[in-house]
Amino acid sequence: MGKKKARPRRSFTPEFKAEIVELCRRGDRSVGQVAKDFDLTETAVRDWVKQAEIDAG
Repeated sequence: MGKKKARPRRSFTPEFKAEIVELCRRGDRSVGQVAKDFDLTETAVRDWVKQAEIDAG
């Protein structure tokens, strides 16, 4: 079957991640939609949201 070509690992600034988390929290778009809009994986976005919640206490 068609194996997805591995994407080179990208790194994002804390500011960028915070912006994505904020978009998810606002609630006008699903995590999946935010991920798609920014060409990110849903898993990465969910992890960032989870981490932000942990950081916030």
